[in-house]
Amino acid sequence: MAKTVIIENAGGPEELKLVDQAVGDPGPGEIRIVHKSIGLNYIDVYQRTGLYPMQLPHALGMEAAGIVEAVGEGVTHLKEGDRAAYAAAPPGAYCEARVMGANQVVPLPDAVPFDVAAAMMLKGLTTQYLFHRTDPLKAGDDILFHAAAGGVGLIACQWAKSEGMRLIGTAGSDEKCALALDHGAAESINYRTQDWVAEVRALTGGAGVQAVMDGVGKDTFEGSLDCLKPLGMMMSFGNASGPVPPISIGVLGQKGSLKVTRPTLFTHISDPEICREMAAMLFDKLASGAGSIRIDQRFALEDIAEAHRALEARKTTGSTVIELA
Repeated sequence: MAKTVIIENAGGPEELKLVDQAVGDPGPGEIRIVHKSIGLNYIDVYQRTGLYPMQLPHALGMEAAGIVEAVGEGVTHLKEGDRAAYAAAPPGAYCEARVMGANQVVPLPDAVPFDVAAAMMLKGLTTQYLFHRTDPLKAGDDILFHAAAGGVGLIACQWAKSEGMRLIGTAGSDEKCALALDHGAAESINYRTQDWVAEVRALTGGAGVQAVMDGVGKDTFEGSLDCLKPLGMMMSFGNASGPVPPISIGVLGQKGSLKVTRPTLFTHISDPEICREMAAMLFDKLASGAGSIRIDQRFALEDIAEAHRALEARKTTGSTVIELA
């Protein structure tokens, strides 16, 4: 049996329930993994509230790191006793142990601690596809990144600097703006006290940015379009403030033949080989010193509701992990 967090109904953090569930043995293409650390992400909130519907009851959690305890038939890239980490669907990472498909589980280098791996897999792979698989970005490009002091944001600030891009970050306080600058952002804007659209235009000499990377959603989408240069790319990869309302596609032409995409990590990592290549690049960034993972919040599994409340209230910075004994 393994302690597991599930929801039986969509709703607030009070719907998160800690139960004991049987784990079982892995079948073909599966592994059984014992978790050491679990990551917390905003997608977990979307699933809990029903914004991303699931068949209930269902366990939550999309990323974790631990030790492979058993391997099913056909799994060749992992073996019993391996350190491993993942960001993967379906949800179910909020637990002590689970059986899951092996395709998106990758071997974890010895130099990467379990808590760091759990804090970076989903956020780091998201950063990788934003910079390398979504639009042909290059050194010298200006990029606007919303929520730059969050888990994905702090990785993105470092990633952009390491590749010669100028990242302009937004955040909700002067302290968070300073944190983004400390992690490599070239400029930071406090969206609560500054007109961030005007600031972006001023910082780019009126030209606008090549790309906007936006995990906030409803509150920032329209303004972000006004920050783009002609032919620029709007990457809307999250909905922390709520889903983006419908827009007239003609607006994109009026604002400069803009491009808009709504990517998801799980499309990009659906091919196991590509998933491992993306993870290798992420681990290389960490090993080279071009990236570090900041963990500012730690919770026990039984305090998962408190962790969700902190995340939704935007009281967190960097990454949050759930630690297991």
